[in-house]
Amino acid sequence: MRITVIGVGKIKERYFTDAIAEYEKRLQRFCKLSVIEVADEKTPEGASEELREQIRKKEGERILQKIPGNAYMVALAIEGKMLDSVELSKQMEKWNVEGVSHIVFVIGGSLGLSKEVLSRADWKLSFSKMTFPHQLMRVILLEQVYRCFMIRSGAPYHK
Repeated sequence: MRITVIGVGKIKERYFTDAIAEYEKRLQRFCKLSVIEVADEKTPEGASEELREQIRKKEGERILQKIPGNAYMVALAIEGKMLDSVELSKQMEKWNVEGVSHIVFVIGGSLGLSKEVLSRADWKLSFSKMTFPHQLMRVILLEQVYRCFMIRSGAPYHK
């Protein structure tokens, strides 16, 4: 199985890059993983909703360019379906059984995802009603993907 994570913005903090590298290493035995960063747009303080929408649209165009046409795209969105770790593991297994060989998870920038990206999504996943920094969300997502594989393999990691 191939898994791609597309995230808006560059991760600058060493503690995030170290955590991402650790999960990339752990996931090597389960899947072919790619983490792709697309450039973010600077949002001026007090930006109007019109400008915020333009920024989401620009970031969204960059995201959509990176998604292969045959990939199953999962958008991380607050309005998505909330699952626990076991349910996510079962969902990933279901996709695999249904013939999905490439899953692309998309994490938006600080303003979220554009309408165009959300409409391209095959599925929407929410980790919480809370808002998380998009840099931290990459770490959380990779940890949960790793946890899914560990649950499927029956390893004690999940407990």
